[in-house]
Amino acid sequence: MDGRQQLSLRERKKMRTRETVLREAFRLFERNGYANTTVEQIARAAEVSPRTFFRYFPSKGSLLIADDCIEPIIDAFVRAPVDLSPVAAYRYALAQVFGTMPRVEFGVMASRQYLMYTMPEVKGALYEEYLRTMRALADAVAVRLNRPREDPVVPVVAGAITGVLMVTADESPLAGDAILSALDVLDKGLPN
Repeated sequence: MDGRQQLSLRERKKMRTRETVLREAFRLFERNGYANTTVEQIARAAEVSPRTFFRYFPSKGSLLIADDCIEPIIDAFVRAPVDLSPVAAYRYALAQVFGTMPRVEFGVMASRQYLMYTMPEVKGALYEEYLRTMRALADAVAVRLNRPREDPVVPVVAGAITGVLMVTADESPLAGDAILSALDVLDKGLPN
């Protein structure tokens, strides 16, 4: 049984509405361009009101950074085998989350990533998303290493892993092999 079957009818309806808004937004972005697409157009295409749109997304830009993968990756990171280093545990978490993601969902995420990295008006939001990722990862690193969150090692490890994501995604968002290879470099240690 998958997670959707365990959700209530209300939760499933909310999930469908969110997915419909995302799908219609990306269809309109591709057809009209991001800048030429309004929230009202997206809402109309998704058959919801603008008010409903804003219940799911605080802004048009948030459609691009609505990344539902952070929490599952962090959860998989914390649950990774204890003998793995933090970097290897993160690599494990990526494989767990992306290895089980339905193809359609991955396609939507890849489109979203592409737009985030290619549109100047979204770059600021992308930076904020990286900071959010780094903070969430730092909390998980503290748990994984059994260290206090204030330990200077914790944000450095989280920042290094997030840096790998930034540098590999800049050229090609969701470049799986590049991310995994870069994590391997980080895990082996930086050259002297």
